[in-house]
Amino acid sequence: MSTQTKTKSKSEKKNGASPRIVWFEIPADNVERARTFYGKLFGWKIDKFPGARMPYWIVNTGSDDPARNGGMMERQFPEHTITNYISVPSVEQAAAKAEKLGGKICMEKTAVPEMGYFIVCRDTENNAFALWEADENAK
Repeated sequence: MSTQTKTKSKSEKKNGASPRIVWFEIPADNVERARTFYGKLFGWKIDKFPGARMPYWIVNTGSDDPARNGGMMERQFPEHTITNYISVPSVEQAAAKAEKLGGKICMEKTAVPEMGYFIVCRDTENNAFALWEADENAK
């Protein structure tokens, strides 16, 4: 057993789980071209998500664990790159901590109805990432 396994962070002790990547999102200038590329390269199944507020595709990597899957969308701005979503107990608290550490908020708290909330941030190296708070009551 490694030292990492034995030692739990404050957030793990408080919530029983550590912050971890639970979703990824791939932006594309041409979604059909990107679907073909990732489908042929990795064998991923990429299907349009019905009922989404904006055009969105679910990327099924073949894993039984939904946290190993992701999404695909049309690129929203020129610098839009792959975004990893990291699960946290509170997106607001984690975003405030990120700002205190020198990060920036790029997109304020946004609801994904009946799933949860996210906030998009940039780290001190200008890399984008998203904070994710699961909440079945999100509206």
